[in-house]
Amino acid sequence: MKRDRLKKNSRMKISLAWALLTTVSLWQSIGVAQEQPYTILISFDGFRWDYIDRGYSPNLQHLAEDGARTLSLKPVFPSKTFPNHYTIVTGQYSEGHGLIANNYNDPFSGERYSLRDQQAVREAKWYLGEAFWETAERQGVRSASYFWPGSEMNLSYRRASYFHHYEHERPYEARVQGVLDWLQLPDAQRPRFITLYFDAVDGAGHWFGPDAPETNSAIARVDSMLGMLVDGLQRLGLREQTNVIVVSDHGMTDIDSTRTIWVDDLLGDLECDIEDRGPLMLLTPQNASVDEVYQVLKKSENRFRVYTRETMPENFHFARHPFIPPVVLLADIGWSLATHDRPVGGKGHHGFDPNHLDMHGIFYANGPSFKKGYRSGTIHNIDIYPLLCAIYGIEPRLNIDGRLERVEFLLAK
Repeated sequence: MKRDRLKKNSRMKISLAWALLTTVSLWQSIGVAQEQPYTILISFDGFRWDYIDRGYSPNLQHLAEDGARTLSLKPVFPSKTFPNHYTIVTGQYSEGHGLIANNYNDPFSGERYSLRDQQAVREAKWYLGEAFWETAERQGVRSASYFWPGSEMNLSYRRASYFHHYEHERPYEARVQGVLDWLQLPDAQRPRFITLYFDAVDGAGHWFGPDAPETNSAIARVDSMLGMLVDGLQRLGLREQTNVIVVSDHGMTDIDSTRTIWVDDLLGDLECDIEDRGPLMLLTPQNASVDEVYQVLKKSENRFRVYTRETMPENFHFARHPFIPPVVLLADIGWSLATHDRPVGGKGHHGFDPNHLDMHGIFYANGPSFKKGYRSGTIHNIDIYPLLCAIYGIEPRLNIDGRLERVEFLLAK
């Protein structure tokens, strides 16, 4: 009897100890969740890798020098706005996530995707990748988006908890204040991950060229918004808990009308549906075979390159998606592909070979998750998605092209 009571008491003590250990573990887990940092991912569209050295962005300079700074951020092909913004938040090449260009057609249905078509950009069917805010929300990290390609799709379960439909003329100050307002919500409702977008540098670079005074003014303008955001975080007492990551989707290079390749002259009587112009042109032959069009253009190949899916450089990762047209033209850096009915305007462009340094953007990160005063070489934008997953300790999608091991050295621990 006494031995039975001792055994029973022993079992009770073990059960109580296990319950206590489980309770402590639970509260530790809750504590970890509560201690997760805030992260604000900011896009300065078209901010070339070397713009920071011009002296017009003191807030960005301080953030970069105090945190983790990379030499440049390499985009994916094509080095265009929508494909690369979506790569940043999905960790996939464009052939994987589906946004193969800013504007393109579905050759099977005839439907068209265009960054300027409000209805099209909200159609979830175009977005094959899973954006970080989807991954985060599914695993308990509340998110918000103050503009980002793919963030306003029409399926609520694929959006962040809070978002705004894109409004190009929305004042920049209102965007920053909107982010600060989200961070003043009750803790249980407050987003931990937020995206924020500014386009001024890209617009100035296109119209006036990357070296123009107007572009420098745009650099100063977006930098002032970064300063406004950081000041707001400090007033809220959240600066030390917040990772501020500033990226850009691509760089910019000079172009001019004297460096134009007139593709319709090269084609002669061959008819093609032509998509895009400038650095990149996508062709679908109409009255000839793909090989005929390819051979004609191949013979005239000068200041541009012509590819089919079979000859596409492997490092471009631009052959597997069924919407990619059968013939792709890529201009040499600084040159433009055009037709006489659609000339190329402006003094700056992007969309060229992403290996060219002029096409590279920026990655600067400052906050509790990142090393301080750390400088590294070039990183790839496809690796940002797994980096974000690592910050929050959540599981990334298995079908991504990005790799954490290529960028985890930027993290503090």
